[in-house]
Amino acid sequence: MRPMRLYINVDHVATLRQARKTDEPDPVAAALICQSSGADGITAHLREDRRHIQDHDVERLMAAVRVFNLELATNSEVVDLACNLRPYQATLVPERREEITTEGGLGLSRPNPRRRETIRRLESVGIRVSLFIDPDLRTLDAAKDLGVAAIELHTGRYAHSWREDDKALQELRDAAHHAADMGLFVHAGHGLTYANVAKVAAITEIEELNIGHSVMSRAIMVGMRAAVEEMRRAMGGGS
Repeated sequence: MRPMRLYINVDHVATLRQARKTDEPDPVAAALICQSSGADGITAHLREDRRHIQDHDVERLMAAVRVFNLELATNSEVVDLACNLRPYQATLVPERREEITTEGGLGLSRPNPRRRETIRRLESVGIRVSLFIDPDLRTLDAAKDLGVAAIELHTGRYAHSWREDDKALQELRDAAHHAADMGLFVHAGHGLTYANVAKVAAITEIEELNIGHSVMSRAIMVGMRAAVEEMRRAMGGGS
């Protein structure tokens, strides 16, 4: 069985920098430390409102890291940049200006020509496309119909309820199994922490986790290298 990949999201390094509109801390420098500490890839979300990651961050990350996953919505300017830079992976996510962070997965129940065209454009230049979706079987079927290579399961419900019951965990297990059965590569992320990651990491069909806020929070206390190494260890403790 292949070891699960860990992608670290460096958005909140940029959040801290943008609080003062200065040049530090640098998300690219943080990404390189994450990479040398065991991260398999780096993730960043270029939002339409540019609240944290900026265009020049994406350009520099592309040049600096081994594997880059760009999160984006269907904003034409951001899609143009992605097509020009050609990251290894682009993960399409929902995006609303008033949200603090991404609050749920993409809704795929209705036709969305703009999303379909975005997928086509990204894939036409060789970018692997993933869709960030809730662990719902009908949504997974719709993702398969869109022809993407991968999906990322939104783990927010699990992250909010894991102490009370295992219902959300079972939803993730069922969704991961269904997706893998259809030939989709399965990723997961959102709200995962050192305390709750192990059970998700134990789901056989999930091959990649995207984690940001918890690692960045821990890094303030112990440093970036130790924070990434600790998350690696936490991922290995599932049952």
